[in-house]
Amino acid sequence: MSAFTAAGYEFVAPAIIQPAGVFLDVIGENLRARTYVFTDPEGEELCLRPDLTVPTCRLHMERHPSADVRARYCYNGPAFRFQPGGGSVVHPREFRQAGIESFAASDREKAEAEVVALIVSALKEAGLEQMKIRIGDLGLFRALLDAVDMPERWRRRLRHQFWRPEAFQQSLQALVDSPSHSAAGLPPELLGVIDSERPREAEEAVASYLANAGIELIGARTIAEIAENLLTAAADAKADPLPQAAADLIEAYVGVTAPPKAAWARLRDIMNERNVDISDALDTFRRRLDLLAQQGVEISHCEFSGDFGRSLEYYTGFVFEIVSPLLGPESPIAGGGRYDGLLRSVGAPHDVPAVGSAIHTERLLEAVTGESA
Repeated sequence: MSAFTAAGYEFVAPAIIQPAGVFLDVIGENLRARTYVFTDPEGEELCLRPDLTVPTCRLHMERHPSADVRARYCYNGPAFRFQPGGGSVVHPREFRQAGIESFAASDREKAEAEVVALIVSALKEAGLEQMKIRIGDLGLFRALLDAVDMPERWRRRLRHQFWRPEAFQQSLQALVDSPSHSAAGLPPELLGVIDSERPREAEEAVASYLANAGIELIGARTIAEIAENLLTAAADAKADPLPQAAADLIEAYVGVTAPPKAAWARLRDIMNERNVDISDALDTFRRRLDLLAQQGVEISHCEFSGDFGRSLEYYTGFVFEIVSPLLGPESPIAGGGRYDGLLRSVGAPHDVPAVGSAIHTERLLEAVTGESA
């Protein structure tokens, strides 16, 4: 922690017990299923925090409701995640995270480079000698999807599935083969009367259909959510398939795995070959690499993967994980990235630039101990 406070990060201790709804809405399917959720005697649904980023965002919002005040925090405390079979030394159910969060920095790439450099420095100070850094860029992926001619609902679908490689490939292929497949099995009499231009009437049609069929709502889905899904399916039923060339471009992007500078050159060539312009995003990518090098991060120890996005779905841009050869990629020592939409999700009136990282201290200890053995 001394390295973090010496760098100007304020030490904070967010509450361990948190509102469950906030976490379950933003952390993604993988971690949602591993969060310890309970209901207190007054009926409020709560959880044991599965990470410290969201609680730090909530703490910042309590201090600064507008959320756009420049602030840097650090912490060192327990988090909790279900582990099948009770867990292990490097995957315990209760573990500690020592991390940093940076809010409202005007220079995004500079803030990202500073976070990575500080985490790498802290790991070295703790005695970790061997490490590899894996990086990805959800902002670059978003820029690619924006450059491809497709309905916005398809972009949302592919972004949502990005963290699940198999489902992502299936969704992409379905758009090429037959986007109307999403309407298969849905009541044709209902699909025939809903119109994307009149969403309120679609809700009324769904409510009427459910009432006439004697179907009660079970679970968390609302009539509005059901109507939205039906509107999407109805639109897909009328849509032309995604051109194979567009799918090939997306697959070429997610298939790139190389050292960062080589990856940048390969991505540039892929876009040039197909006359696709994402030059602003590629320039940002390259500037970040330069800033990382200026901060002392050895770029030769990094690898870029186009399909890498970490497991937490609140990330919106640059992401990274630091891996020890002793523990392997399934047990990263540290990780983090950019999450510009998270503060809005916990109550801010707008998106706020934010980037952070956390060290899994149990894994760090295991790796350092293993290196010295």
